[in-house]
Amino acid sequence: MRTMTPLAACPRAAWRPIRGVLTDIDDTLTGESGITSAGLDALHGLSAAGIPVIAITGRPSGWSEPFALAWPVRGIVAENGGVLLHREAAKGGDALRIEFAQDDATRAANFARLQACASEIVATVPGATLARDSAGRLTDIAIDHSEFSTLNDEAIAAVCDRMRAHGLTATVSSIHVNGWIGDHSKWSAAHWAVKRLTGAEFDPGEWVYVGDSTNDQLMFERVPLSVGVANIARFLPMLDHPPAYVTVAERGDGFAEVARALLAARAA
Repeated sequence: MRTMTPLAACPRAAWRPIRGVLTDIDDTLTGESGITSAGLDALHGLSAAGIPVIAITGRPSGWSEPFALAWPVRGIVAENGGVLLHREAAKGGDALRIEFAQDDATRAANFARLQACASEIVATVPGATLARDSAGRLTDIAIDHSEFSTLNDEAIAAVCDRMRAHGLTATVSSIHVNGWIGDHSKWSAAHWAVKRLTGAEFDPGEWVYVGDSTNDQLMFERVPLSVGVANIARFLPMLDHPPAYVTVAERGDGFAEVARALLAARAA
């Protein structure tokens, strides 16, 4: 069985170049009832220290909107790199700005293909249902496998196969199977969002990435200081590229471990 290096073993020198945090949301910041108190406190602590946090999620734009305004993050990239949401100063307070990785014509052309694929999956894969947040999706589709419905590994693989047969990119998060058309990803999202929200080019050696699932492994592979929260243990057998380190605690409590380690290194 694969063993993971605990976050406590990460040398302090590895934290010194880190200037920001990229993080997944579901089961990384959140628990059963939304963001955990430890996760939210960690976001506030990082913000107070001037450390930017950018969330990158498979959740839809509509679901992400209130959190992009309420949480102390620079922004949220939703739909696995398809949509960027962030605050902008406006008269009377902050306003939400929404930007897209694809132009209007491309998104319109893709929409019909996505819906046709989703309909076929629901009709042909036993037990497959659309994610309940599907109404808020602008650039992708999602099939529920662990949030409100349950699909076994065989059914999840069948969903991925149908998505790919339609020309979609397919990934599996801790709760959904996501599919989209285009070459955007969490990796492209990091480049886009860091440049847009900080004004600096994205250097993976200057950011830590925190995640919990198979759809994070592109980031685990390419960001040197990557961390899985403890509940990633469920997905370890499916990961070709595991994170460099793993926390003791799960979900938002695990994210808080990462925040504490970064802040401690800053203080030193």
